This record gives sequence, structure tokens and C-alpha cells, in this order.
Amino acid sequence: MTDLTPLASKNLGERYGLPVVDWARAEEALAQGPTPEVTYFIGTCRPDGTPHAAGLGAQWSQGALYFTSNPTTRKARDLAVNPRCTMSVRLPGVDLVLEGEARRETDAATLERIAAGYRAGGWPAEVQDDALTAPYSAPSAGPAPWHVYRFTLHAAVGLTTTEPGGATRWTFAH
Repeated sequence: MTDLTPLASKNLGERYGLPVVDWARAEEALAQGPTPEVTYFIGTCRPDGTPHAAGLGAQWSQGALYFTSNPTTRKARDLAVNPRCTMSVRLPGVDLVLEGEARRETDAATLERIAAGYRAGGWPAEVQDDALTAPYSAPSAGPAPWHVYRFTLHAAVGLTTTEPGGATRWTFAH
């Protein structure tokens, strides 16, 4: 786990008698690592204001989500203009909608940590210069090299899908 602690929590299930969901439950689900069975969806905004959504593989590491994209993809071009975005995912026991900002990560040690996480999940990623490369990737990522993006969490909504039930909105410092 990390030291990521919500500044505030709002119980969205209170009217149904449901308890506040502890952020640790959501973070535990996020930390299970990238797998082919879990797809994250990023929502960005095109320069003309229209929305764009794309599926991608992401991984939780040290209190942030990381994902990759070729710089020519729609999502990468959108983030270059406006880093604010959403991430949505169905994880074991909890559905999450995350709000925050995604910015390119170029720190060599961080890139190696993220590449290692992808390798552990079955994707043979390697660091090359300030990006990742591999023999293949998802079509939505575009061709190699892939830039790594760090998604910094500002707020999240979680809806549990297993007992104990609940729905909570958490806000974080940013």
C-alpha cells in the first residue's frame, strides 16, 4: 500500500443504510497489478471540447496509476493540451471512477519500476531511452515507443460489488 490518504470521504450509500467504504479496500483492489482481464478506460477531452474514451492497461504503483501510449494517439494528444482526465475500472469487489491528471513520466527509475510491473503482468515491456518498447501492445496504444503517463488522483468514487456493500466518494490532496 501507500501513504495516499483521502482528505475527505462522503458516504454515497448512507440513504440505503450502507457504511462508508474504506479507501484501503479500493487501494487493495488497485494494487493487484496489471492483468489481461482488467481494462481501464481513460476519458479525455479533445481540444474542441468533445469527449474521448479509450481502453488501456494500467498499473497502480506508489499511490498513482501508470499507463502507456504512443504520443500520436488521440488520448496522448488530448493530454498534451489538457492533462485533466478520468479513469474507470471494474476490479474484484469494487467499481471505481477516478478523477485527476495524467502527465508524462520520464524518470529512469520510475520507468524501470513500471516496465517491471508490466513484465510481471505478462507484457514484456523494456525501457528504451525515456519510453517503453515491447514486441507488441494493445492497438489503442499505437506503435512503439510508448510514453509512460502518471495519473495523479484528485477524487474517486467507489461502488462495492461484494459485501459489505457501499458507495463512497473520496477526495485527495493535489
